[in-house]
Amino acid sequence: MNKIILNSNEVPKQYYNINADLPKSLPEFKDSEEGGNLEKLAQIFSKEILKQETSKKRYIKIPKTVRELYQAIGRPTPLFRAKNLEKKLNTPAKIYFKREDTTPTGSHKINSAIPQAHYAKKEGIERLTTETGAGQWGTALSLACTMLKLDCTVYMVKSSFKQKSTRKTLIELYGGTILASPSTKTEYGRKILNKNPEHSGSLGIAISEAIEDALSDEKAYYSLGSLLNHVLLHQTIIGQELKKQLEIVDETPDTMIACVGGGSNFGGSCFPLIKDKLDGKNDCEFIAAEPASCPTLTQGEYRYDYGDTAGLTPKLKMYTLGKDFIPPTLHAGGLRYHGISPQLALLVKEGYIQTRAVLQEEIFQSGKLFAQTEGILAAPESCHAIKIAIDEAKKAKETNTEKTIVFNLSGHGNLDLKGYSDYMAGTLIPNSK
Repeated sequence: MNKIILNSNEVPKQYYNINADLPKSLPEFKDSEEGGNLEKLAQIFSKEILKQETSKKRYIKIPKTVRELYQAIGRPTPLFRAKNLEKKLNTPAKIYFKREDTTPTGSHKINSAIPQAHYAKKEGIERLTTETGAGQWGTALSLACTMLKLDCTVYMVKSSFKQKSTRKTLIELYGGTILASPSTKTEYGRKILNKNPEHSGSLGIAISEAIEDALSDEKAYYSLGSLLNHVLLHQTIIGQELKKQLEIVDETPDTMIACVGGGSNFGGSCFPLIKDKLDGKNDCEFIAAEPASCPTLTQGEYRYDYGDTAGLTPKLKMYTLGKDFIPPTLHAGGLRYHGISPQLALLVKEGYIQTRAVLQEEIFQSGKLFAQTEGILAAPESCHAIKIAIDEAKKAKETNTEKTIVFNLSGHGNLDLKGYSDYMAGTLIPNSK
């Protein structure tokens, strides 16, 4: 069976909260006299989001309205087997991939955008502000806000804003307002530009601007696309669907892979199956793939740090390259964040998740092979997972070992042709070492 689908009524009815099953208690947010404080969270997030952020309930009910909107955007998403890729690699391994690229906005991001907009709407909020790297989150939140009749302001990392002009068009088509970050709209953006008018931006800076914007408007909340517990919680609908689909074809994964920027894609697809490992029900290997030029997990320190550059957030315990880290302007804009989800970081620290860093040249090479065998153009972010899946399939060939490899295809690359074009022309800047 090459394509495994579920009926629309099989959209999960609850989110899975890994906080209930972590091997150690998650370190709490830390207040700081230097800037970030817990009181700001209550000003920028809805009550339900804050409740979910700290909840230790194993399962949290998905509101009926949210579930109906999930069905409207085409959930559950399909699971495919990459038989042509297997044949090309001549491997005894089976390779499956979950297709989050089939959503209207082309990625997994809308899975959290919808509930965040829903909860804000219920509290009488009229506008959401946010950041975006590659543009997938900004696109998703713009559509979710339009669906729920909210305004949306998106601060997009300037290097990505310049690389991906079509993202601006798409975000505006979905009803969002987009600004290149650092921008002149916020005090912090102007401060950065005064020091360096050509600043390429970072997700940390864009987060600072979006939070400042929300704090200045009593009818606005801030919405985050990754990192925090509630975002990964919403994304677990991916892994819950995936478990059902693997059961249909009687498969138990030996290796699961997903790319990581802040952690929403990895946590969403893997946490429901990591639960089984924590319960002793499987011995699956979980691999987080990140860019070598932004090596948060492979080279970062496990310590408390701010989630944004200005220090407006409380401090989180996570792997971090430092809040002031400015990554190279690589094409995988969604993976250019200095930190990582505290939940994911804890599981890496405790040895439940392996980490791999991938060079930019290698991800486009893998994306090209995947396009030529499976006919799907993957986002550069997703190509990190594809690269590791190919590596694992080659290892299986070398040892003549039958195994089942599963990865999450977090988004399509239809708006990332500039990166592919540079790779094909041999002009890709080797900025990933």
